[in-house]
This record gives sequence, C-alpha cells and structure tokens, in this order.
Amino acid sequence: MIALVDCNNFYASCERLFQPQLIGKPVVVLSNNDGCVIARSNEAKALGIRMGVPAFEIKELIANEHVSVFSSNYALYGDLSARVMHLLQAAAPEVEIYSIDEAFMHLDGIPEKELLPFCMDLRQKIRKWTGIPVSIGVAATKTLAKVANRYVKKQSAQNGVFVLNDSNQIKTTLQEVGIGDIWGMGGATSKKLNGIGVHTAADFVALPLPYVRKQFTVTGERTWRELQGESCIELETLVPTKKNICTSRSFGTMLNDYETIAEAVSNHAASCSAKLRAQKTVASVIQVFIHTNGFRKDLPQYGSNICMQLPQPSNDAGLIIHTALLGLKKIFVKGYAYKKAGIIVSELSAANAVQGNLFETLNPRKKEVGLVLDALNARFGNQKLRIAAQGFGKTWHLKQEKRSPCYTTRWDNLLTIS
Repeated sequence: MIALVDCNNFYASCERLFQPQLIGKPVVVLSNNDGCVIARSNEAKALGIRMGVPAFEIKELIANEHVSVFSSNYALYGDLSARVMHLLQAAAPEVEIYSIDEAFMHLDGIPEKELLPFCMDLRQKIRKWTGIPVSIGVAATKTLAKVANRYVKKQSAQNGVFVLNDSNQIKTTLQEVGIGDIWGMGGATSKKLNGIGVHTAADFVALPLPYVRKQFTVTGERTWRELQGESCIELETLVPTKKNICTSRSFGTMLNDYETIAEAVSNHAASCSAKLRAQKTVASVIQVFIHTNGFRKDLPQYGSNICMQLPQPSNDAGLIIHTALLGLKKIFVKGYAYKKAGIIVSELSAANAVQGNLFETLNPRKKEVGLVLDALNARFGNQKLRIAAQGFGKTWHLKQEKRSPCYTTRWDNLLTIS
C-alpha cells in the first residue's frame, strides 16, 4: 500500500504556527513581490478568494473581511517542510518527496487492519512535533492514494486519514471524483474526455482499455490502470538530477541602470553555481535574460536573452558570473525600465567526468574554493561570503512588505515569549 501525506494549506499553516490567534480566521500568502495569492486557508477559500488572483483586485475584500496577508517566506516554509519529511522518513523505509508539502510513502509490511491506526498515529505525531496539520490518503497505487487524499480533505468525519482498499469503496469514491481532479490529467485531456461524456473517474475507468491506449497514449493507459488498482508508477526515492537550473526574480521596483541589474544577475549566477555544486554537476551553457514589465502598457517594452558557451564545463561561481555579465552587456539597452532578470544554466554533466579543453587550463583550486564557499555559507548563513560582483546594495530585491520573521532559521528571529 502507498500513502500520500499532504500538508493542509501548507504556507498558511506555517504562518499560523507562530501566530495561533489566526486559527479559524482567513489567511492568504502572496507570491514574489506581493503580487498574487498562492496559498489560502479554508476560511479564505470560503470567502471566494481564488488561487492566483492579483492582490490588488481583492484589496477591499481583504479589508472588509479582516483577511491576514503575508508575503511568501520560503526559508520558513522550507525548514518546516524538512521537519515534516524527516518524520516521514523515520516512519517508513521508502519515501518520495513529491513537493514541498507532499510525499508518498511505501507502507509494505504493515498489516491491512493496522494501516488506519498507523496513519492516525503518524498524523498526530506530525501535528505534535511540527505543528503542521496533514491529511493522509492510502491506497494500492499512487493515483488512488491521490484520490483518497483529495477525498479525505473534504470529509471531516474521516479525521484526516482515509484508507481506500475496498473494491466497493473505490467504485463509490471514483464516482465522486471529477475527471479534472485526477492526478496527471491535464486541462486538454480533461476537455477531450468531457467532450465524449466522461466527467468522473468512474466514467474514465469504464472506458475500454484499447480505446484509452489509442486516444490517450501510454500516459492515459497508465492512469487508467492505476485507477483500477494496478501499480504502474513507482516511488522515486532518489531525487533526479536536474537537466537545467534557472534562477530569476522580479525586481522590487523597476530598474533602468546597468550596475544594479548586473548585481542582480551576479547573484542569480552565484545561486546557480551553488546549486550545480550541490548536485555535483557542471554546466556548459549560460543563458541570461532581461525584460520589462509587460503589464505596464504605458511604458516602452523590451526583452532579450543570450546564450554564452563556457570554455569548459564548470560550476565555478567566478567564471559563471563573469560569463553572465558578458552576456548582460550584449543585451542590455538603455532607456528601458526593467522588471526581471534571470540566469539559466544548461547542458549539465557530472562534475567528475568533465571533458577537458586543449586550449584552456582551469585552476584546480577553484573547485576547493567553491566547496569552502558553500561550507562557510551553510555554517554562518546564506551569502555571508560572496563574490565581490554580487555587491551588498540589495536595491533590486523582492518587495516583501508583509513577510513574517524566519522563526526557525535565524537566531535574531527567534520567537520571544514574555
């Protein structure tokens, strides 16, 4: 059996953890630069606040209904997520961390009659040790576990755990699941199925397998089999190596001077190099991009990108920053108000299998410098030690006017109890 553990309204729950007076009240979390709603408590959902709605469009609703609004605090969310995942990994031998707030667990070896008490105990332990409420759906396949998890969130009588292991129970549950709510069903596929009268998961599994295979390829067939109780999607317990890495941010305010944008690009390039070292890979190509604010129709628009080939695959921060700035100089045009810049590193390969260049000699100590840089920043705080080009101005940083303290990751933000 497979369990899907999903943190309830995760970002909102993280904010409530340190402000318990918000329990039972509407809470929303905003995206970068406080732009759009990316998380909502159940109370905020009940007010009709949609996911992705721009904050300025619901300004009056927020004021009238006393909605608590927070800027995204990814340092806090990431730390609390790691604590939840650590408990899951201690409870089961195989865990796939699917996202920041979801994970699949193998429950093989646990007798069927003990599945419910095991999950209830795990749920209570997570709530007690981390303060984060979770819902757990259990079934024979990952897709059915997703169905069970979605179902239990709507059924308060289930106490946060739903074991979907009876054939009649599965049939009844699938009749209540819309086709668009099935894991892996995209919008185009859902629309196509609706067009032939398939509106629920039960309708979908009633289709003949040859028809599903022909019309919806191997992905549709795999989903069909999973809903029938046949496991086709294995747990990915090892994090796959990324094929490319992107770091980009919208500026807190629009910028028109090269120096400030160059500082932002340098920081993005340094972040990419650190991520490369973390997964023990090197990059061959650096792409730099900048663009103005497409929503400001009253301003002239411009956007451009450029790919720069490294002389030799590398994860050296100095080389990647230098190459990125060379690219930025080529695409930067004066007279525009820029809103966003970013870096993409691609054509990645293993760091211990780099193809040499006859005409380039790289300093072997650069590798040691990068490792020391990472170790010191891990010990003393992010970017305590940095390349000079990264600067310290930070005028390009995100607008986060409503961000809560980093209660669990910064000593000076520790919660004070008086």
